[in-house]
Amino acid sequence: MSYRVFIAAMLFSLFFMVKGYAQKTDTIYHINGDVLTGDFKKLAYGVVTWKMDGMGTISLEVPKIQSIKSRKQFEIKLKNGMMYYGSFDSSAVNRHVNIKLANGRELVSIDEIVEVYPIKRNFWKRTSGDLSLGVNYSKGSNLATISFSGDLNYRKRKSYFSVSWDDYNTYQSDTLSSTKADASVGWERTLKKRWALNTALGINQNTELGTKIRLTLGFAALHDFVYNKWNRFYLLGGISGQRETPYDTTRISNDLAGIVGAVWKVYKYTNPKVWVDASIYFIPYLTTAGRYRTNININPKISIIGNDLKIGFKFYYSIDTKPLTTTSGTSTDWGINLEITYSFH
Repeated sequence: MSYRVFIAAMLFSLFFMVKGYAQKTDTIYHINGDVLTGDFKKLAYGVVTWKMDGMGTISLEVPKIQSIKSRKQFEIKLKNGMMYYGSFDSSAVNRHVNIKLANGRELVSIDEIVEVYPIKRNFWKRTSGDLSLGVNYSKGSNLATISFSGDLNYRKRKSYFSVSWDDYNTYQSDTLSSTKADASVGWERTLKKRWALNTALGINQNTELGTKIRLTLGFAALHDFVYNKWNRFYLLGGISGQRETPYDTTRISNDLAGIVGAVWKVYKYTNPKVWVDASIYFIPYLTTAGRYRTNININPKISIIGNDLKIGFKFYYSIDTKPLTTTSGTSTDWGINLEITYSFH
């Protein structure tokens, strides 16, 4: 090995050693007096995701944190909707932390913090999400349902982009008998005082309700009424344009509709760890008298390995009072699936 190659290899190794060390210089002070050194990944829904040498990624509940110290830059959201951009410094005040800003510092209670995300340049590190796979089968009816769902989120300052999808396919005797599929791409902008603006482009299909394809473009405002260490509840309202093609393709419909929704997320981090996501959306049509749609979703999960691997079920219930056509002669559709979910970042 030549002298230059040896020096280059040494510098290369030193770079990654320093990089690895720099990533794990954050400090959490536990209420029992322990000092934890590692890599602060995020704080969301009442728990800190924390990476330590030798232990891997662990979770720490907010009530167990005495203070935090980190030189990295974070996006920090409080219960009252205030947003800060800065680093953490420990405080002598019980269960408080100093947020170091460009023009000073702010002393806040640990319990007032509801979200913390590192401000990173790397695209992949700004991305997080869930991937779920579900299968149900009945031998008596020779009926099987396979579902694949997920969501991906990409965060930037005061905003994030999201991609989500749900795909339910029912098979009977090796033949596809029905499909329910939903996919959307959205953007959300955080405002002051717990308000946010949201826009989303969606595509839907439901053979049970006779919808071959529905395209939607919606705009909404949402407000967090409750956001603390064990649950989040918010309401949203807005308007959407809809273009729907039924299976007989004879009555393509262009409509304007309202959007009213409620979302409730509950999370319990004492064993067994539990997450429950529930939502209801009411969509009254403004251009078709007497028509409205309602979508209800409930998704409880329980952890089986840390916070990354979960098992649970997903239930949906859909109502359309005036479907353009229907192959089943009904205006409702529902389903329930056992599923396994993997969460990353």
